Amino acid sequence: MSMFNSDFWFPLKLSVQVSLISAFFVFLFGIIIAKLMSGPNFKGKTLLETAFLLPIVLPPTVIGFLLIVLLGPHSPAGALAERIIQHSIMFTAWAAVLASSVVAFPLMYQTAKNGFQSVEKEIEEAARVDGAGELLTFLYVSLPLSYKAIISGTILSFARALGEFGATFMFAGNIPGKTQTASTAIYIAMDSGDMKTAWTYVICMIAISSIMLFTTNLVKK
Repeated sequence: MSMFNSDFWFPLKLSVQVSLISAFFVFLFGIIIAKLMSGPNFKGKTLLETAFLLPIVLPPTVIGFLLIVLLGPHSPAGALAERIIQHSIMFTAWAAVLASSVVAFPLMYQTAKNGFQSVEKEIEEAARVDGAGELLTFLYVSLPLSYKAIISGTILSFARALGEFGATFMFAGNIPGKTQTASTAIYIAMDSGDMKTAWTYVICMIAISSIMLFTTNLVKK
């Protein structure tokens, strides 16, 4: 496969696109849920937190299996989605986004939660005393004081989504020019004995991931 062939670049392009969209959703839901969970204890909080962090310890294939069960064409949610968009979510780029978002969410959630918990409660309370409501306190106090953790979580989530393989392979498949990501392209290239292509993808992925981690370390300083 020629490096100048558009077919070669598609998996890398799709991986970056999927990772960016996943990082956006994970950022949005991650900081909201992390803020809610960083507050006082409530009944069932431990159970919820366990569910949020479960993708860290579950094998990606298990996550892929659960996504198929919950959102596949034979599930109520999958059938409803198919009725709305006129085709199954499975074996689409959006399936890759969903799979990547699920595995990346715990990183954003845990990092953002740690950031919110590190904010001194006296500062937030002072904002409330001055007349700021919960939303304004969150936007103008909690978020700015936690920005390093939030940026780090977003970058780590992007990097995790970029390297996702197992859940994506099961739920989105490996359709060249449609759902084939860089991770699955590496697997297919190596399986077919095309080590040159596999190494090229590997080097590209290492370069992108290294830049993400380097940026994260800069943000933490």
